[in-house]
Amino acid sequence: MKNLITVFLPFSDDRINEFNFKQLGSSKLVEKIYFLNDKNKNINIENVLNTDSLFSTSTLNKILQKTKTEHLIFITEEGKFTLQDNSLLKYIDISKKYNSAITYSNYYLRKGNALIKQPVIDHQLGSVRDDFNFGPLLFFNKKCFKEKQNSTKTDCIWMGLYALRLSISEEKPVVKISEYLYSFEERKKQTDEEKHFDYLDSSNAEKQKEAESVFADYLKNIGAYIYPKFEDICFSEDDYEFEASIIIPVKNRVNTIKDSVNSALKQKTKNKFNIIIVDNHSTDGTTQIIKEIANEDDRVIHIIPKRVDLGIGGCWNEALKDKSCGMFAVQLDSDDIYKDENTLQKIIDKFHNEKCGMVIGSYQLTDFDFNEIPPGIISHNEWTDTNGHNNALRVNGFGAPRAFYTPLLREINFPDVSYGEDYAVCLAVSRKHKVGRIYEPIYVCRRWEGNSDAELTIDKKNKYDFYKDTLRTEEINKRIEMNKNVLK
Repeated sequence: MKNLITVFLPFSDDRINEFNFKQLGSSKLVEKIYFLNDKNKNINIENVLNTDSLFSTSTLNKILQKTKTEHLIFITEEGKFTLQDNSLLKYIDISKKYNSAITYSNYYLRKGNALIKQPVIDHQLGSVRDDFNFGPLLFFNKKCFKEKQNSTKTDCIWMGLYALRLSISEEKPVVKISEYLYSFEERKKQTDEEKHFDYLDSSNAEKQKEAESVFADYLKNIGAYIYPKFEDICFSEDDYEFEASIIIPVKNRVNTIKDSVNSALKQKTKNKFNIIIVDNHSTDGTTQIIKEIANEDDRVIHIIPKRVDLGIGGCWNEALKDKSCGMFAVQLDSDDIYKDENTLQKIIDKFHNEKCGMVIGSYQLTDFDFNEIPPGIISHNEWTDTNGHNNALRVNGFGAPRAFYTPLLREINFPDVSYGEDYAVCLAVSRKHKVGRIYEPIYVCRRWEGNSDAELTIDKKNKYDFYKDTLRTEEINKRIEMNKNVLK
C-alpha cells in the first residue's frame, strides 16, 4: 500500500516548512507534499502553490488538479505537525469503512515538552458554523472532493473550503476518529474570546458576508431556508397588569445583584413594569439582598422555586408562569446592568413600532468595574431583516439584551439548561416572527472570573458547542418540515 495520499499545508517560515516536510514525507503512504503560499509573494518552487487565499475556490481547484492519489490531506493552520504511528493507515481504514468524504480526529497540542489533549466534537447536521473545530487536519476522499468541487456554483475568496464541506455534508458522511492521531504546535494562538467574536470584527465583514451567502445557498439546497414573510403581531394589553417584566434569574451573585436590580428600578417608562427575580436557592447572601430590596419596592417580585435543580432556562420558565409577568419579558442577567434609564422604554417602543416577536439590543463588554474591554461594543451589525433569521443558525448568538412577547415564550418554553437556553428560544421565535434590532448599546455586560462566560476548559467548551450544534440540528429539521408543510 503506497502513494495513497497527497498533502497540502500552509507555507510558513523555513524552520516549520522543513520540519513538516520531513515529518509528513517520512510516510510511504504520502506521494507528494505541496505548500500553499498565500503570503502575497510568488515563490517559484515545484512543491509550492501560489494562492490568493488559503481557502478560496481557486486554491481548492489547484489542490484538485495536483491530487493524483485516492486521498488528500488539507492542513488548515500554520504550525509543526507530528503524526502518530500508523495514523495515516487509521484515516484510510476509517474513511473506507464508513465511506466518509471527510475524516478528522482528536489531536495533541504541543506546548514545549507537554502534549495537551485536544478532543473535538462529533459532526452532525447542525455543525454548520464556519468555525466548527475539526482540528487542523482534514482527510478527504479525493473522489468526493472532486465531485463536489466540480459541481460548485460559488467562486469564493475566503469561504471555498466552508462551501465545499457544507456541500459534501449534504450527501456524504463526515466522520470523527476518537483517537489522538497527531500532535500540532501552533505558530500563533488566538484566544477563545477572540475566536468567539471573530464574526463581529469589522475587518472580517466581507469574509462574513461571503460565509452568509454560502450558508444561505446551503439552506436552500436542503430545504431549510426561510423567506422573510412574517406576520405582524397584534399586542393585546387587556390581559396584562404590567406592560413589561424585567426577568433576572440569579444564583450566588452577592457582589453584583444589587447593581443589576438598581439599574432595573431606575427605568423610566410610559406604562407600568415590574421586576421578577428568580432566586435559584442562593447561599451567599444574595437572597437577603433581594428580600431587602423587595420589601422597599413593590415592583420587585422575589421568587424562590420549589425545585432545587433548575438551570437558567428553568428559572425563566418560573418567571413566565407567574401571573404578574408582563406582556413583554425582558432579559437582565444578574451580572449586568442597563446602560441608562431609557433602555426598557426603547425596547417596548421597538415592539410596538415593528410588531415583532422578539427585540434584541446591543451591549458594551466591560470588566467587573465597568471598564470597557475588547472587543467593546457588540451590536451584531451583520443582521439583516431579509436573512438574519437564517444566518443566525451559522453564528454563535443573537446578542443582548433579549426581550420577548410573553405569549410566544409560554408556547415555546426555555430548555432547562444554563447555557444556550437563550439561543434555543431565539431560533424558535425567529423561525416564524420578525426580530427587532436596536443597534446602539443599551446594556452593559460584565466579564469576570466568577461568571459563566469566564475562560472555559476544552471539555466544557466542547460540551457547550455540541449542545448548540444539537439545537441547530433540531431547528434545521423543524424549518425543513415547516417548508414542506407550506408546499402541501
